[in-house]
This record gives sequence, structure tokens and C-alpha cells, in this order.
Amino acid sequence: MSEVSENNAAVLTRLRRIEGQIRGIHRMVDEDEQCMDVLTQISAVTKALQSVAILMLEGHLAECVTNAMDDNTVDMNEKLSEVTAAIARLVRS
Repeated sequence: MSEVSENNAAVLTRLRRIEGQIRGIHRMVDEDEQCMDVLTQISAVTKALQSVAILMLEGHLAECVTNAMDDNTVDMNEKLSEVTAAIARLVRS
């Protein structure tokens, strides 16, 4: 299995887990659970999504940006701006 495939498999596994957490939050709200318990679960999902975003960013850096460095036709300043913008979005969220 290639590094990209392994990264995608890890991302999909984490997303399935997050999907289950979201269903749990839905159930908690439906069953009128305590607000603080729901907020705790929302916080956990938020952190899990941030973890997936970092994993995706690592994969992008390892594969796409590394390949672009080998391709003389790619504008590296554009690639770096793209990655910087993605990191900025993650930091703001």
C-alpha cells in the first residue's frame, strides 16, 4: 500500500469515527441530555476534525508539494501560498 493510500485509509477511519460521534451527539440532543455533556462531545468532535485536517495537510505536503518540487513547471511560490492559506484556515478555526 502506498503512503498516499495509507494516509487516505487513516483519514477515512477517523472520519467514520467522527461520523459515529456526530450520531451520538444527535442522539444526546434528541434524548435531552445535559448541555455540558453535549458541549463536551462537540469539543471532542472539533478536535477530531482538526486532527483529520492536520493528517490531510501532512499528506498534501508529503505527496503534492514534494512532487511539485521535482516538477520545474510548477510555481513553488503558488504552492507555498496554497499551503500557507490552508494552515491559516486551520489556525482560525
